[in-house]
Amino acid sequence: MGDEPLVRWDWIWRNWDTGRPDSILALLESHVVMAFLPVLFGLLLAVPLGLACARWRWLYQPTVSVMNVVYSLPSIAIFIVMLAITGLGQATVIVPLTFYSLAILIPAVVDGLTSIPDHVRKSAVAMGFTPLRRLVRVELPLAVPVVLAGLRVATVSSISLVSVGALIGQGGLGYLFIDGWQRQFTTPIVVGIVATVLLAVIADGLLVLAQRLLTPWRRA
Repeated sequence: MGDEPLVRWDWIWRNWDTGRPDSILALLESHVVMAFLPVLFGLLLAVPLGLACARWRWLYQPTVSVMNVVYSLPSIAIFIVMLAITGLGQATVIVPLTFYSLAILIPAVVDGLTSIPDHVRKSAVAMGFTPLRRLVRVELPLAVPVVLAGLRVATVSSISLVSVGALIGQGGLGYLFIDGWQRQFTTPIVVGIVATVLLAVIADGLLVLAQRLLTPWRRA
């Protein structure tokens, strides 16, 4: 790379928002969509599946085993397979990452529900809580810290894995890595790394804040 500086600030300003799909801002927006939708979809699926696994314990082990197998598959291989199903679009990245999030969130939901002391449930029953009211008012709120711990892991993992999708043309900030490598130009690579790390730190911080707001009794 010769005497080229590590970061060329003028390149960043010129390419921040050009109105094209390969501008830094457009890639960042795409990265956010492909990173957070799988976590959202995964959470929406993990809660009922986790409730079922906590209710019928025989269901838990086979469910987790299947999810672990899915999680162990290389992401780039799944993205390539998905191309034949969903085509060259964001769904090719979003669908596999949803299953990756599920593999993390289902155990988190089950662990959160099973960590609730039995005497707490009995107290709710003694107070006349119906099963649904007990679930919404007692069990799920008490499970929030464990579930959010899993959600933090799933979110950071999803933000990282989106970049791999650049190898099939749908990687958000990952495009900057490929662009910089192909041109032997470090600035896009540095921008992609810094933006990805900052996105992960901000997302994790927001989830920590959400946990504090949702569990005020823990602060007390």
